[in-house]
Amino acid sequence: MRSIYLVMSQTGTILSKTIKLFTGKKYNHISLSLDDDLNCMYSFGRKYPDIPFIGVFVEEGINKGTFKKFKETKCKIIKIDLTEEQYYSICTNIEKMIMEKEKYKYNLLGLFLALFHMQRNSENKFFCSEFIRYILDKASVDVSMIPAIAPHPTDFEDMDNTIMYEGLLRKYTKR
Repeated sequence: MRSIYLVMSQTGTILSKTIKLFTGKKYNHISLSLDDDLNCMYSFGRKYPDIPFIGVFVEEGINKGTFKKFKETKCKIIKIDLTEEQYYSICTNIEKMIMEKEKYKYNLLGLFLALFHMQRNSENKFFCSEFIRYILDKASVDVSMIPAIAPHPTDFEDMDNTIMYEGLLRKYTKR
């Protein structure tokens, strides 16, 4: 068995506070890490920490990018156990996305529509929770409990998981 880590977070930025106002959810961003040190996480988010509306496929980390800038980021980290095949598939698909990074865009319109439980499918465009659902589904991980339309980061709590940590992201230490 192998594991991945899903990091739900709330940075406290104006955009995340606005999303929280609409959703009422504690966390409004989600990233995926292939190991428990969280030095490298993958998601769709801000290209530049100071500019909320320019989003891309990003490689995040506790001490880089948006999370480095917003030190009071709150998070909940869950561990999802996978088979070797599922883990390998996720790694392969992420590597492919890294190599073809320029073809992926942030689904800003989709994020806006998601607030109203509407969907706009665009090939190669994602917001964070769409990306996580897509990458897990592509690896044959059961995501049937995650809505296909307008998935929210906290929906992933419904998966079979282990809560690893909840608190300030900067205070997280490898377990």
